[in-house]
Amino acid sequence: MRPELQVEIVSDEEMAIIEAALAAAAARPLLSAAATRGAAALCAAYSTAGDIEDSALPLRRSLLSRFRERRALAVTDITATEWCDKQMEFVLEHGKPESTEAMKAGSDRHAQLEQEVIERVDIAIRSAEESWAVKFMNFIVGTNQLLFNGLTRELPVIGVVEGSWMVGIIDELRMHVDGISFHPILVDTKTRFKATFPSEAQKRNGRLQLMCYKYLWDSLIAEKFPAENFFSYFDLNPDFLLSADVKRYISSLGFNAQTFGDVLKYYKITCHTLSRSQEQLILRYELHADHSLLEEYEFSYDDQWFKDKIQEALSFWLGARDPKFVIEEELWKCKFCKFAPSCLKMASNSRC
Repeated sequence: MRPELQVEIVSDEEMAIIEAALAAAAARPLLSAAATRGAAALCAAYSTAGDIEDSALPLRRSLLSRFRERRALAVTDITATEWCDKQMEFVLEHGKPESTEAMKAGSDRHAQLEQEVIERVDIAIRSAEESWAVKFMNFIVGTNQLLFNGLTRELPVIGVVEGSWMVGIIDELRMHVDGISFHPILVDTKTRFKATFPSEAQKRNGRLQLMCYKYLWDSLIAEKFPAENFFSYFDLNPDFLLSADVKRYISSLGFNAQTFGDVLKYYKITCHTLSRSQEQLILRYELHADHSLLEEYEFSYDDQWFKDKIQEALSFWLGARDPKFVIEEELWKCKFCKFAPSCLKMASNSRC
């Protein structure tokens, strides 16, 4: 009989995962001019109406325009925001937290899982176009591996979610071993230092992460890729001539591409050959020490819940609302936040 595990509100390792997401968010530089104008327009729509003199003060730039200029939001940006708006703001304004042993252990485990099915190749990249070209080719390689071997990991995805560009890396996609269904299953594996179950807040955060991946994957499959918007937003040239190193890599995969636009054509064709993912998503929790499975948690994609969460997060990034503090039931998060001494929420609680 399997021993019963206690529920732990938060562990060092789980907080490390959150911190890693925050660190990744802070490490990336900064949306195009069009996106900046859109963010400013949204902010203006929420401002109080008044005459010209009342509107003379300069509009504060949104976090999106300040920290993600010509960049897409990452799925980790969304999940870190869902964890705590205020902590996300602190990270953007004051810098990422230092790497911890638990954070490194989690990253090492993901790298180990990836190496089980993927062989990494070093390629010299000399432009944004080549960086995207390699990402698109990695997607093609990964999806071919999924179709022929039934499994792939660390698959890059990109798309527009509620009007904003978003990128992510799907931890794992599986095909049914019986071969009956051609709809892949999305899986995310999280390691824990202690043999305890995660809290509901941690599971909720994990659900949002997987739903983001499903939305991005399904959008690539079901919708026409907005190429012109993509080129404009990221300031990319489809006619950019690829370097010899990048062309050699692409050729080794059986493709012939001279320009970035050639690669995008292969990418779009590949997307049209794939199937939407299953509605059931899987979160796996394993013990760091021996990688034994603690829990495999299945849940269904909830479109309305997902959209509500995304809109709530985007309203923060676009400056439509001020950052919120965690709810009273989740104040325990503050005990693990390195910015707690500077947080007004903690200051007000200490005076109570």
